Amino acid sequence: MSRSRQAPAQSSAPRPPKRPAERRPERGPGARGWPGAGGGKTSLLEAPPEFRATTVQVCGLWPWIVGSGVPLVGVPLGRHLFSRATVCSDPINWFSRGGLIANPSVLVLGRPGLGKSTLVCRMCLGLDYYGYRSVVLGDLKPDYAELIAALGGNVVTLGRGHGTLNVLDPGAAVTAANRLTGRARAELIADSHGRRLNLVAALVGLNRGVPLADTEEAVLSAALRVLDDRHEPGEAVLTDLVQVLEEGPEAVRRVTLSRSDDQRYRDAVDPMELSIMALCEGGLGETFAQRTTVKIALDAPLCINISQINEADEKLQAAVLLACWGEGFGAIAAQHALSDAGLEPKRNYFIVLDELWRVLRAGKGLVDRVDALTRLNRQAGVGMALVTHTLADLEALPDQSDQLKAMGFAERSGYIVCGGLPAKEIPRLSKVVHFSQREEQLITDWASPPSWDPESNKEAPPPGLGKFLVKVGGRPGIPLECVMTPAELELHDTNKRWARA
Repeated sequence: MSRSRQAPAQSSAPRPPKRPAERRPERGPGARGWPGAGGGKTSLLEAPPEFRATTVQVCGLWPWIVGSGVPLVGVPLGRHLFSRATVCSDPINWFSRGGLIANPSVLVLGRPGLGKSTLVCRMCLGLDYYGYRSVVLGDLKPDYAELIAALGGNVVTLGRGHGTLNVLDPGAAVTAANRLTGRARAELIADSHGRRLNLVAALVGLNRGVPLADTEEAVLSAALRVLDDRHEPGEAVLTDLVQVLEEGPEAVRRVTLSRSDDQRYRDAVDPMELSIMALCEGGLGETFAQRTTVKIALDAPLCINISQINEADEKLQAAVLLACWGEGFGAIAAQHALSDAGLEPKRNYFIVLDELWRVLRAGKGLVDRVDALTRLNRQAGVGMALVTHTLADLEALPDQSDQLKAMGFAERSGYIVCGGLPAKEIPRLSKVVHFSQREEQLITDWASPPSWDPESNKEAPPPGLGKFLVKVGGRPGIPLECVMTPAELELHDTNKRWARA
């Protein structure tokens, strides 16, 4: 029996028309590229390059511009380590134009060889463009002499057999006083007298190791006035001062309260007279006990080169630095007196006080002299850069009162620039400015020793070379890298003596 298959019955109802196939929407590349097979999606999204310019230059690029996170006021020092934005900073512009600091001064700290002087040289170069004159009062290496010479400035040399500086010479104050009248003239003469008194007292205290007593300073002041009456400005030297003390004129005896008693006069004067004679005949006499052969003029940038002094001669180095600082500030005071009288154009100066630790360690009482110089920089119309290695240099002073005064240098500075520093320096710095954990790590990492480059068989540059952290109070620090141009490298080659080798 066979069974046949039959086709299924078809429905007579019409079928609905077939819809066309819908296209799937195409996916965009997204922020990291095309996904999927054959795509180019990246796992790391690099930041685009950023450039900084004035509103005049980038006005046509709006709205593809954003505000800057670091100030654009002052000398361009380098690039921000993370954003690569240009970092501008110097104490004068940050004080006068930006209002970012309350005092036109900066304290630069860092281990040797990491570029502290290089950074300050960049400030000098940029401030010269702004019209400010840089004055380096004591260049020990030298780091600034060739730069100042390239700027058309004056470079004078001091040291054994390389020039003398008469500490009794009023210098520019006399020339300026002759052009003034009335109260302005009297004030400048009184300022000059005080500066010479402080300088002689500081040198005598440095040489003997003990500062002058108050009665000795009074006798010294009276003797200087007698010298001014007897000699033309700049002619009297320390041996003439000894002669006045030996003779004992009435103006000097009156201060000692000797009352015509020669023995009382000799008891009051002999210790200081012996100290001044030792200053004339000792190791410092060759530099300070003769008439001035170098002129400190501020008609152009100035550098006083004292690199000829041996580093082992610490007493002479400290004495010359102290004398240079006193003479420099005296010349600035004379210039300001003339500008206030309308006889000279108004001008501001950038003072560089390098190797600060050498003077502070030289003897007791010298901190007071430096403290007096650095307190009035805002009123004197000068910006200032204090350069030393660490705050430990200031805390290493034997006298506790000197330590507290020296720490005041850091506290009064408008801001602090830190290079590579050891970890034990962070607690000292934290007393002055606050550091985050990341900032502490940066500073200590920069102090790491350099590694050995196997390809060149030479020591690689230190990791902290040219890297600094700018700290203003409690604000976040600005890390930057200062890279020198070829022209700067030529002027700032500290290894020229090894060039032939």
